[in-house]
Amino acid sequence: MSEKKIFCKNPIITSIYTADPAPMVYGDTLYLYTTHDEEELVNNFYTMINWHCFSTTDMVNWTDHGQVFSLDDIEWADDRAWAPQAVERNGKFFLYCPVHKKDGGMAIAVGISDSPTGPFKDLGYPLVDEGDWNDIDPTVFIDDDGQAYLYFGNPELRYVLLNEDMISYDKTVGIVKVPMTEEAFGKGSHMTGTTYGEGPWFYKRNNIYYMVYAAFAAGEGHHDEHLAYSVSEGPTGPWKYGGVLMTEEGGVFTNHPGIADFKGHSYLFYHTGELPGGHLFHRSVCVAEFKYNEDGSIDTIAKCDGVNAIE
Repeated sequence: MSEKKIFCKNPIITSIYTADPAPMVYGDTLYLYTTHDEEELVNNFYTMINWHCFSTTDMVNWTDHGQVFSLDDIEWADDRAWAPQAVERNGKFFLYCPVHKKDGGMAIAVGISDSPTGPFKDLGYPLVDEGDWNDIDPTVFIDDDGQAYLYFGNPELRYVLLNEDMISYDKTVGIVKVPMTEEAFGKGSHMTGTTYGEGPWFYKRNNIYYMVYAAFAAGEGHHDEHLAYSVSEGPTGPWKYGGVLMTEEGGVFTNHPGIADFKGHSYLFYHTGELPGGHLFHRSVCVAEFKYNEDGSIDTIAKCDGVNAIE
């Protein structure tokens, strides 16, 4: 029996290329859902056909649960198994995933399971399908009053109010487009003129709502994403730009945030190209511990070698 590790070196997953980390704390365990960059590329582009799950109780020793959901499970999708996020409600687990539809465009699928480690079963049709390319990178959060929110989008940030079943949304409110202003997301070079690009991660801590996202700085081309964040006093804004969360150095074009508080510690999950053979389309998930300032703000977090074990 191997001795348990007390330090986890980045990247934390070394058996396959992983990206778009999405942590979910349930009980005394942190589950980490990731996308999977295939070794062999098709058309020299992101080649992603399934989602994987890993878990830990101490942030250092990880259990690999393998593939938990796949494009093969979604009859109406044919490509682009992109950034997911999972949540538990009423004993069920819901995995929200952007996929490319067989008839064109991106849409958001939902996998449903009785277990955090799957297998997940497809809802059977898209949850969100606007007929455009904005429907990617869903992030889900259930507020204290029971209202669930699903934010998503590139180049715009949009949201729906999920119903309690978590597989439908309030059609009377519909799909809401968030005002893409410099006050909300900073002045940047993306299509909206703000830093907001994609990959939103929505959560609440000490009555502050956070929107962390992949961002493009002003004056920079679309070649490197850093991470930035905005805050709000309410779940639907108005948002106020908070600053840079992590700079863009990482050896890959993209980055994607996933944030969790676990056993008294705060963690930012992200991805780089640090594994052997790593590059734009072969990414690897990493993690950094960080602390919030007293006012809830977050200083820029440095990429790091890894994290220590927790009790």
